Amino acid sequence: MLKEILAISGRPGLYRLVKYGKNNIIVENIIDKKRGTASQRDKVISLADISMYTESGDKPLGEVLEAIKVKYDAKPLNAADYKEPAALQEFFKGVVPDFDVERVYNTDIKKLVNWYNLLINNGFTDFLPKEEEKEDETKDEPKAE
Repeated sequence: MLKEILAISGRPGLYRLVKYGKNNIIVENIIDKKRGTASQRDKVISLADISMYTESGDKPLGEVLEAIKVKYDAKPLNAADYKEPAALQEFFKGVVPDFDVERVYNTDIKKLVNWYNLLINNGFTDFLPKEEEKEDETKDEPKAE
């Protein structure tokens, strides 16, 4: 599910990939469902390609979002509760205890809270890849003997 959700630099909110065009992609804002295009000049990244820094390596954004969903019963977060830096750090430590304090900035955590709320409020709750997708990915890999 996160593969088709996009963040576009310079544009607020999140977008759903609708279709690939010749020199651009057609996207749909997940809030108001308005369609538009993103060109080759726009920095577009799929949420599936984003990860958060931890002491033991990188943690995919899907796993972080799933941990928030489980901890908060798939309910939106009150963004006003996370305006202070200490509150942001405490919130994220409760979700990802081993996050890298020096490389995960408060702005990253704020953006994570906003994205989580956007996704939950618009019916997107499957943050981890489905089992079929995982099996398809491993099917193509050569097996070690």
